[in-house]
Amino acid sequence: MPFFAKYSPPVFPVRFLLLLFLVSLLGLSRPTLGQLLQPKAAFSRPDSLRGALTPLRTCYNINYYHLDVKLDVAKKALSGSNEFQFTATQDFTRLQFDLFANLKVEKVAYEGQEMPFTREANAVFVTFPQPIRKGQRAAFTVFYSGQPTVAENAPWDGGLIFAQDAKGKPWVATACQGVGASIWWPTKDHQADEVDSMLISISVPKGLKDVSNGRLRKTTPLKGGYTRYDWFVSNPINNYDVAMNVGDYQHFSGGTYAGEKGPLTLDYWVLPENLTKAKKQFADNVVPMLKSMEYWFGPYPFYQDGYKLVDAPHLGMEHQSAVAYGNKYLNGYLGKDRSGTGWGLKWDFIIIHESGHEWFGNNITSKDIADMWIHEAFTTYSEALFVESQFGKDAAQAYIHGQRRNIRNDEPIIGPYGVNKEGSSDMYDKGSNMLNTIRTSLNDDEKWRQILRGLGSTFYHQTVTTEQVVAYINQQSGHNLTAVFNQYLRHTALPTLELRFEQGRTLARWIADEPAFDLPVRVRVKGGSYQFIKSTTTFQAIEVPGLAKENVEVDTLNYYIGVLVE
Repeated sequence: MPFFAKYSPPVFPVRFLLLLFLVSLLGLSRPTLGQLLQPKAAFSRPDSLRGALTPLRTCYNINYYHLDVKLDVAKKALSGSNEFQFTATQDFTRLQFDLFANLKVEKVAYEGQEMPFTREANAVFVTFPQPIRKGQRAAFTVFYSGQPTVAENAPWDGGLIFAQDAKGKPWVATACQGVGASIWWPTKDHQADEVDSMLISISVPKGLKDVSNGRLRKTTPLKGGYTRYDWFVSNPINNYDVAMNVGDYQHFSGGTYAGEKGPLTLDYWVLPENLTKAKKQFADNVVPMLKSMEYWFGPYPFYQDGYKLVDAPHLGMEHQSAVAYGNKYLNGYLGKDRSGTGWGLKWDFIIIHESGHEWFGNNITSKDIADMWIHEAFTTYSEALFVESQFGKDAAQAYIHGQRRNIRNDEPIIGPYGVNKEGSSDMYDKGSNMLNTIRTSLNDDEKWRQILRGLGSTFYHQTVTTEQVVAYINQQSGHNLTAVFNQYLRHTALPTLELRFEQGRTLARWIADEPAFDLPVRVRVKGGSYQFIKSTTTFQAIEVPGLAKENVEVDTLNYYIGVLVE
């Protein structure tokens, strides 16, 4: 998901400064103060209904959806159905699916009969006439209608976007990451359970086309001047990735890409007024992006469903195999460089970033949105890897360093679990800098590349947790990096390397929230060559010939750390 952080320096009230003084007298550390002043979030039952994996949700595993929806542009309304095919993971008679309360459930049908259901907030509870047994395959269909939420500031808020093209024709799209896909269609709305395959049928008024995920199977003229577009997704797909894009689209082919599992078809759907610009912009960016991503992360994960870019009336979103594009055919982020280095103006941010999510976010998906750093840290880091592929490692390191201008260090990157709440927006740029810091500490670029590629193959088409990702990197790197990940992901303060020069000795330690924090870091005599030193949270003597307080230089270009020299 695209992000552009705006940072304002904090203004501290007098009572805060007094508290800071008192805390310093008590000898409390900065991280402890941060925890002391951190407000506790209040969550409601609807948050848990949406975010928690209760037995009413884990009792069934989704195998297949058929979403069949008619769009009434004039009324900004939807009507239709979604078939749920599932396998029972345990015996049950009752389950939960999700649909926002402003949309009406007309009926729930199972084996030719209507089933009783109740609603609470945006959750719907269905009772079956007889027990569903563990291992049983079954299906039910939800019929619904209503006016879905209209997004006011997509893609940062969720819902439908209603706009017009240059000729005044309707242009409609969906974007619902975070808030959830149940804002516009009935689904089991939790990231932990991705449907195995899906048929998306969207009926639209005459003169318009729908572009959704996967491959177009057929178009069918309907009564009343409507046309139904049937798109089939043959790979697992997360709910928020499922997309409807409706407009007077023109299609053109970008040919095929001879990738690692090639060939991969490249298809582009744009508004007529953008056709000329799109042909150049997409040609300049897409194939170089695919070459870079496959080099670093492994094969494109959805060859069967192809790769598409689709004009969108919002900035962009990583809709699987149908990436939404709204960067106005400009390089950079709407013509600006988020890194402030100039390197970000040499390529189209939305094409590179949102396509990077095909690997992290779509192929590898976090089970809980609290772990969304798995999506955003790796994808933001993919921008720098793309720069490295095109312009070299020095350019990439400059770009990553420039990303720090967007970091706030305001709250932990990992959010609270089970309530559908992500953590700090630092998951983007701080997450990217964390990964680069770890890469630098390993001092083996090829091993690092194989770790990145191994993530894609080991967790291919899976939903994962932070613990799984960290355990894999620990195993493959040969280093226990758990405390390093925890420091960056679960705390706000940066780890700080403290160096003391006393009695002819150089002492070093890490100041960190994590007692076991241990990260090899590069230090040198200014102007000389870097060498790695190892230290823990306890002072230890280090040996760097000629090092003194006046000439010490720590590699803060490649490491996102604090430094204290005494």
